[in-house]
Amino acid sequence: MSHALSRPLLTVDEFHDWEPPPGLEDRRWELVDGAIQNQVGMLLGLHLRTNRPSCRVITTPGVVPGLRSRFNERVPDLGVSCAKFTDARSLADPVLLVEILSPSNEAKTRANAWAYATIPSVREVLILSSTAVRAEILRQGDETPRIVAGRETLRLESIGYEGCLAEFYATTDLT
Repeated sequence: MSHALSRPLLTVDEFHDWEPPPGLEDRRWELVDGAIQNQVGMLLGLHLRTNRPSCRVITTPGVVPGLRSRFNERVPDLGVSCAKFTDARSLADPVLLVEILSPSNEAKTRANAWAYATIPSVREVLILSSTAVRAEILRQGDETPRIVAGRETLRLESIGYEGCLAEFYATTDLT
């Protein structure tokens, strides 16, 4: 089985020079330009169009954390907002932010996820693994993330989404 490397975006030459993290050298890796991100964006977009037409999913939106907001803007893989569209540079009032976690960016992704939780409008942060069919859901008010794996049902309360987690990975060989 190979494992998809979805972030950071690498060129093929950079990927050839890339070394997996310690303990993961024996795995087979492939460079997939946004396979999980595209699939999740499509599924969430279809859900929103049918069930929450005032909401939209945006790819790599800028968001401003609540802490040190004058000096920070972060860029998740996907963001959902139900606020009125503006031409501002940052996504207005995101309710759901999605990060795709790869072994090479785990520390940065986790730091971003906790920063997202400081945005008052954010109700959930979804962290998707790029090496397994696995998700962590950080919800406002919860002290620990909820883990969903394999063919379990993923529920995103922020947008009323419910579906099989494995569908988010349908364009990879992880399922």
